[in-house]
Amino acid sequence: MVTVLRAHGMRFVIYTADHEPPHVHVFGQGEARIDLVKLTVMTQGALSDRDVRRAVDIIEDNRDLFLSVWRHYHG
Repeated sequence: MVTVLRAHGMRFVIYTADHEPPHVHVFGQGEARIDLVKLTVMTQGALSDRDVRRAVDIIEDNRDLFLSVWRHYHG
């Protein structure tokens, strides 16, 4: 597990032994998984809709970083 970024009380994590599609796990006051290519929510577990929208915006702003880390571990 690699913490790629911390912002607005959330931690953005990519697991080193994970599966396609490229996605990031977001942990805060709950959790969610967000697709890095489509910027869609794959799962949402107790993370508020507001925090999910904020997380998607953060991922969009840092998409190159997230995809670079994903490719480093998953090819």
